[in-house]
Amino acid sequence: MKSKRVYSENATFQMFEVLKTNRNKRFRYHVFLVEGVRNINTAIKYGWEIQSFLYSPEKKLSDWALDLLNEVTTEINYELAPRLMEKISDKDDTSELMAIVKMKDENAQLSDLPASPVLVLFDRPSNKGNLGTILRSCDAFGANGLIITGHAVDVYDPEVIRSSMGSFFRVPFIRVSDNLSIDQMVMDLRSQYPAFKVVGTTAHRQTSLCDVDLSGPVLLCVGNETDGLNRHLADMSDVLATIPMSEHSSASSFNVSCAASIALYETMRQRA
Repeated sequence: MKSKRVYSENATFQMFEVLKTNRNKRFRYHVFLVEGVRNINTAIKYGWEIQSFLYSPEKKLSDWALDLLNEVTTEINYELAPRLMEKISDKDDTSELMAIVKMKDENAQLSDLPASPVLVLFDRPSNKGNLGTILRSCDAFGANGLIITGHAVDVYDPEVIRSSMGSFFRVPFIRVSDNLSIDQMVMDLRSQYPAFKVVGTTAHRQTSLCDVDLSGPVLLCVGNETDGLNRHLADMSDVLATIPMSEHSSASSFNVSCAASIALYETMRQRA
């Protein structure tokens, strides 16, 4: 396998750094940086193409790392000086292996849905950890895809991927920038699934989530962390649902990732 040594903070190393910090450069190169055993293993398991591995030949590599270097076909691998691996790694205990992964075609991500899909829409997420956690919950509760709307944090950001604990590579997702595109998507889903239901979530007292029929094809909409669900999505929803809380609670609402997890659990419970 072709490899290249990187022993100074040259243009190649600077490219690694911008893949961590610059969303525009990630999309220009159409690749992103992945760190962590679980994330790399899951990426490979679910068919994401590894463009390159980064590692330091001066450090003894585990059997896991050596097996991947020998078995996974890449375009080129990079041998970094130990201090450069330490600099590019986000872990206290520097990763022995990192991967540069190619982005997939998002337009094809939700093209193969089951007869009664469960989809989640996250409206304008502004927190990387919340987006990663919702991806993890979608995976855990069997959702068939995540729709990310509006001006949002970058789903390919290393913090999002890290907080998803590997679920990023398992859950199909698409990004939709404007309301017209959302309207068209929902119209297509309603045409394909006559019983399709759009359920918006809200902290204001509306229909209890427990009283909403979630057993059929459904789109669960959760709102921005600060502003909640935007008016357009609220008006588009067939029903606005509220998660019941203790009448003695001083909390007025749930964290958005908690709300999404509860809604997904209730959906799974009903469909069971």
